Amino acid sequence: MCGVVGIFGHPEAATLAYLSLYALQHRGQESAGIVALNGDELTRRAGMGLASEVFSRDVLTALPGQAAIGHVRYSTAGDSRRSNAQPFLFRHHRGPIAIAHNGNLVNAAVLRESLEDEGSIFQTTSDTEVVLHLAARLRVPDIMDALASSLRQVRGAYSLVALVPRRLIAVRDPWGFRPLSIGRVEGAWVVASETCAFDLLGAEYVRDVERGELVVADVGGLHSFKPFATERAAPCLFEHVYFARPDSQVFGESVQAVRKRLGERLWQEQPAQVEVVTPVPDSGVYAAMGYARAAGLPFEMGFVRNHYIGRTFIEPTQQIRNFGVRIKLNPVREILEGRRIALIDDSIVRGTTSRKIVQLCRDAGAREVRVRISSPPTIGPCHYGIDTPVREELIGARHSVEEIRGFLGADSLGYLSLEGLLQAAGRVPGEVCTACWDDDLPVELPRADRGQLGLFDKTVR
Repeated sequence: MCGVVGIFGHPEAATLAYLSLYALQHRGQESAGIVALNGDELTRRAGMGLASEVFSRDVLTALPGQAAIGHVRYSTAGDSRRSNAQPFLFRHHRGPIAIAHNGNLVNAAVLRESLEDEGSIFQTTSDTEVVLHLAARLRVPDIMDALASSLRQVRGAYSLVALVPRRLIAVRDPWGFRPLSIGRVEGAWVVASETCAFDLLGAEYVRDVERGELVVADVGGLHSFKPFATERAAPCLFEHVYFARPDSQVFGESVQAVRKRLGERLWQEQPAQVEVVTPVPDSGVYAAMGYARAAGLPFEMGFVRNHYIGRTFIEPTQQIRNFGVRIKLNPVREILEGRRIALIDDSIVRGTTSRKIVQLCRDAGAREVRVRISSPPTIGPCHYGIDTPVREELIGARHSVEEIRGFLGADSLGYLSLEGLLQAAGRVPGEVCTACWDDDLPVELPRADRGQLGLFDKTVR
């Protein structure tokens, strides 16, 4: 659950990377970092927190050069600490290399143990560092060949950018789990996890990095290579359901358009006798629009979301009911009071937050609360780059829909079927990753009982 960006050929590369991280901030709020290339010298600045907290004008001034890569992080492999903030910058026998990674390598723990047994010394608990150690050990002269060879040894999800003297490298795994797009601004090349970053920069979207493709930007232009074996397509459908920003194009599709279609299909499968449709903001908004449009019902924002919450807040000493939810969402009584409502959300994970939101509707005077979810029940954790709980904590893996409805305190509960999800998204089975809904793993796990944050259990604190 991270965002990456790369810039090549712009005199303010670090500033453009910084602005891109603003657009990608929804993909990670734990840490932010930028590495800039000036001549043959790489300079790194990274820290814990939001991009606005890590970078100032003075910090960006200390990052000169015409190329840069950036990263915002939410950990899925490796714990939350400053040493895990990316991009990483290492120096080896070929010179310096910086790397930033979105995804999760399912065989990283096995590879790391083997590397440590052979003498490698790791500086972080991140799976990304495994790629660098593998590349450093290879005796091929060109770093691009070393990087490609090391990536052929890993399994799982990676959309990554790397920076070396005179070159920017971008690569996407052969399954295509995570998005990565190519753009152009003022003659410079840009790559980013989502196209919303291009909009902020005034960049033109060119195309996606293809799955299994390695692209290199240098003074000669953009060069494409296909160094990996062909695998089944497995782009993560949860990017469209929840994770990506609605103003982005992901995997060649408009995110907001897909979410509206999910809502329309949800109405067809799970209609509700209600007076108004209201979303759980922000991720439920566009599905609710589609639901309301298909139903011919009014769409109204029954909740106002507080967008100005920092990483921490001071809780009151006196107990306030549902405080953690109330600080993020406040119900609009005039919309909810005395009405039968369809409450639309993208997913239910543990169920505890959804239960509190239903209660907020009750407290605001809603006569009936009928919950509708624009995806199937989540029954398994994501092993490919989105931080989700272990199976035992997923309410959909342990309870029936009726049991979940009772736990939420809703008058009814309906999920979109997997078949409906695929049809609304314009996808076919076996060509996307749906593992969190059906346990069909595109890449088998060497240690299937491991959770996301247990990859390096010897070092996690």
